[in-house]
Amino acid sequence: MPITINDIARESGVSRATVSRVLNNSGYVKDETRQKVLKAIKELNYTPSAIARSLSTRKTNTIGVIVPEINDPFFGEVIKGVSEVADEHNLNIILFNTDDNVEKELKALQLLKEQRIQGILITPALTEKKENREYLGTLEKFGIPIILIDGHVKYENFSGVFIDHIKGAYDGTEALIKEGHKKIAIINGQMDSRPAKERFIGYKKALEEYHIPLEERYIFYGEYKYEHAYEITKKILKMEDPPTAIFVSSNMMILGCMKAFYEKKVHIPRDMAIIGFDKLEVLNIIGMNISCINGPTLKLGKKGMKMLIDRLHDEKNKEIKRTILLPEIILNGSEKYIEK
Repeated sequence: MPITINDIARESGVSRATVSRVLNNSGYVKDETRQKVLKAIKELNYTPSAIARSLSTRKTNTIGVIVPEINDPFFGEVIKGVSEVADEHNLNIILFNTDDNVEKELKALQLLKEQRIQGILITPALTEKKENREYLGTLEKFGIPIILIDGHVKYENFSGVFIDHIKGAYDGTEALIKEGHKKIAIINGQMDSRPAKERFIGYKKALEEYHIPLEERYIFYGEYKYEHAYEITKKILKMEDPPTAIFVSSNMMILGCMKAFYEKKVHIPRDMAIIGFDKLEVLNIIGMNISCINGPTLKLGKKGMKMLIDRLHDEKNKEIKRTILLPEIILNGSEKYIEK
């Protein structure tokens, strides 16, 4: 038979209410009485039910984390950062992957609401639909704080932690320009997302400052998908006047470019220079040292989790806070210009 609160109350000679106050660390209990209860808990080897505790306190010790692409190394690092801070504060994590699908995201949010989680960290799905934004607002009204991890341009009313995508894209494009490239293509994500919009601004800004015309034929959109970048890169390689360099707006799209380069026996940087946004460690492991803009993804997760914990400790503070993290550029030689 499982040990219950009644057993602890009987063993320690106190009421069930007193045992409950000790277990939930709520209400006043004399230190002598508390020690009796704790001794009984230890002797009876009692393990409190998290479900039962949540029913009595209306809270769990759990945080919800929702990401669009769990197989993307970017989000793997973010989740690692979240987990490290959560462990320090004895918080549990429920993780959901949405495949960038708004219906899956709404289902995850509903499940988290039913689980009575304390708060949510989320990178919202890239969609023009308004349902997910409205549902996030509803959850905040229910007292569940929401913190964005990077995210969408539509979510201006939520606190969050973001990467400075404008600076990152500017630095990457500038590095190509300084090598001598004037025909620089960009493979970007969907323009309704904050990262894609800001990365295009950075790309365009660098071209303008170095007096290089912005050419529509060198602008492509790949929705941050490997397969889209693969098809786009094949088109680029078939152009009559192809670019000499490509700025690729995500690590997953870099993989698509690499596949197309491999199939067409394109040498980097002799035949095509390339810089990507976000590091892809697997390429370094196999000796393909691609230059990149390295977003502080681990720090992104840690900062987001700390921001959420601050909100939990100060529930009345509804001030919208936004932290911007600076990326760094790592040049490994793939950005070089080789005179033909």
